[in-house]
Order: sequence, then C-alpha cells, then structure tokens
Amino acid sequence: MTNALESLLRQIGISTSSIPPGSRYYGIAQAEMETSSGNKIVYLRRRIIPLAEPLDDTQEHMVSEGDRLDNIAASHLGDPEQFWQIADFNNAIKPEELTNEAGKKILLP
Repeated sequence: MTNALESLLRQIGISTSSIPPGSRYYGIAQAEMETSSGNKIVYLRRRIIPLAEPLDDTQEHMVSEGDRLDNIAASHLGDPEQFWQIADFNNAIKPEELTNEAGKKILLP
C-alpha cells in the first residue's frame, strides 16, 4: 500500500496495520522515532498484559512430558497461533516455561 493511501485511510480512522487480527500485537499503536542521522524507525508501542482473573468456568490443563503450548492452544482454543492467550492468562513472561515441567497445571482461558 502506498504511503499516500495509508495516510488517507488513517485520517478517516481505518487501520492499515499489517498485523493479523489474531496476533497478540493486533491493535497496538505504532510510534515513530527519528534517529540523529535522520532515519525514521517505526515501532509498536508497549503492549500491556492485563492481569488474568480466574473465572468459575476456567479449565486447567495438566502438562505432560513433551507438551507444547501451540499444541495445547490448538486442542483447547482451536488455533495453535493463539498460544499467547494461554501465556497471558497465566501471566507468563516466558511462555515456554509453562510446559517445561510435567505435572504442572496451567489455566486455560
């Protein structure tokens, strides 16, 4: 998409993000920074992870040897790319740590 078209779409409130709707970064505002040499760097603003509050119908998953978060997401959420929802729900900074210990219980959103 050309810069002129992107500018026009932004002016009327239409997002031109190349980030797919299922991504954890979808909807995060972009910002721009200019370096001392005049180069412009476009980046995503900080993503704030909301604190998860277990609900009455929250499910648990007991980690088995060899479990992977993407496979758990595929089984329980229907999409392996939604693993980040499980990580966020468990307040995990490093998602891989959720499945590194067999017998550990993780919450499912």
